[in-house]
Amino acid sequence: MDRITDPSPQMPGQRLARGVARGLRDMGFVTVEELVPAPGLRVDLMALGPKGQVWIVECKSCRADYQADRKWQNYLHWCDRFFWAVDADFPTGLLPDETGLILADAYGAEIMRMGTDTPLAPARRKAVVQGFARHAALRLQALRDPAGIISAWA
Repeated sequence: MDRITDPSPQMPGQRLARGVARGLRDMGFVTVEELVPAPGLRVDLMALGPKGQVWIVECKSCRADYQADRKWQNYLHWCDRFFWAVDADFPTGLLPDETGLILADAYGAEIMRMGTDTPLAPARRKAVVQGFARHAALRLQALRDPAGIISAWA
């Protein structure tokens, strides 16, 4: 039997994001990758839970990737919980204890530690959920009608 290969090679962080999205989907969450909650910020993965929870997950493929991340603390204002997603080889002792930890690979994920629960203010939650929905809808439209989306963004 021929081995099935992924037609689009992905970077290590993208493979982690895919596994995290699969793991969170099993928990009833839906996710969007590369979401911009505010100008100058772009999260690797934002998740919306079955009870309206908003989680942000930053995927780190190695120590250097984590150490180069200077913006992660700004993401805390845009979610109820913040998580790092790493693979089994990542030195997890580097990660702050108050943040969540997800162990992942390209095919799945498991939450190892829950991050601190800091509920969003109602007005911020409304803005975040609306932004999430609009971003997801634009992504879907882009798949269905790439030329139409390009002209809409131009």
